[in-house]
Amino acid sequence: MITVLIPAHNEAAGISQTLKSLKDQTFLPARVIVVADNCTDATERIALAEGAEVIATLGNTDKKAGALNFALSALLPGAAPEDMILIQDADSQLSPDFIERAVGHLQADSRLGAVGGVFRGAHGGGFVGHLQRNEYARYARDVKRLKGKCLVVTGTAALFRARTLRDVVAARLDGTLPPGNGRGGVYDTSVLTEDNELSFALLTLHYRIKSPADCTLVTEVMPTWRELWAQRLRWKRGAMENCVQYGWTRVTRPYWGRQALSVVGVLVTLAYFGTVAFALGTGAGLHIQPFWLAVTGVFVIERVVTVRLRGWKYMLAAATMYELVIDLFLQAVHAKAYADAALNNK
Repeated sequence: MITVLIPAHNEAAGISQTLKSLKDQTFLPARVIVVADNCTDATERIALAEGAEVIATLGNTDKKAGALNFALSALLPGAAPEDMILIQDADSQLSPDFIERAVGHLQADSRLGAVGGVFRGAHGGGFVGHLQRNEYARYARDVKRLKGKCLVVTGTAALFRARTLRDVVAARLDGTLPPGNGRGGVYDTSVLTEDNELSFALLTLHYRIKSPADCTLVTEVMPTWRELWAQRLRWKRGAMENCVQYGWTRVTRPYWGRQALSVVGVLVTLAYFGTVAFALGTGAGLHIQPFWLAVTGVFVIERVVTVRLRGWKYMLAAATMYELVIDLFLQAVHAKAYADAALNNK
């Protein structure tokens, strides 16, 4: 039996399309439940009209993680161990065979704790939306090359067994995992990135996680730079705080490595622009060196090759390096996240 949980806070604009994508599945879920979290718009009415069940949270102040804990606390006690629970965002639409393929992956490996999806960006958002679609195409390429190996099963969509989530609950209560809300909630309500933390939890319990290339979905992109800044700042700082939360373990070592590389990237960028400013400021001028020209060529090739999933038109455009704008933007986000964490800014 498969149950779908969709946490939703004022998702009237997209919940109908999300629910229709579930009706088009080649493997239909037994139940679809929209968890309406403090909604003040038409989310509940639209969900009911589309045939979904709706449960409303009661006094939840812990946002998405709290809403999911509320629903799972009612669902898990009555579930059979091999029942499956798909948790997906309200702004994401699954490919028609997503559930069928995800179930196949989960049934093929008893130690697979979660099957996530490989997402691409939805239309819209103008130039900033276009940049995110390129970014997601590169992510999909990386996951495909690694045969589904991923660092995080994202909240866009993930399939779990009931027994796996019960193991997480038990481990939070006996101290094997961080306590979360202290009452055995599956999701840790104290963190910014609950999906990242749950991935750490599953890996700590010796489960594997996977985002197979054949489990695809479409998710919304941030329509403005301001909203993209807020989203990425939350992701970046949340991931960093999850590393601190778990410390230096066999699970977190690769994640610490990525954090270190990000820091190096920020420092290199600062050094680059600092030296350019110094050269211009002192009148020394800029001189093209063959070595650095070759290094730049490597970066150009990387930009072109990695966006291949979007086609030749996008590959040719990438050769102009116009995407440097989002690269520098994300570097600034990283720097802000590190500064906020170091200064404990809330």
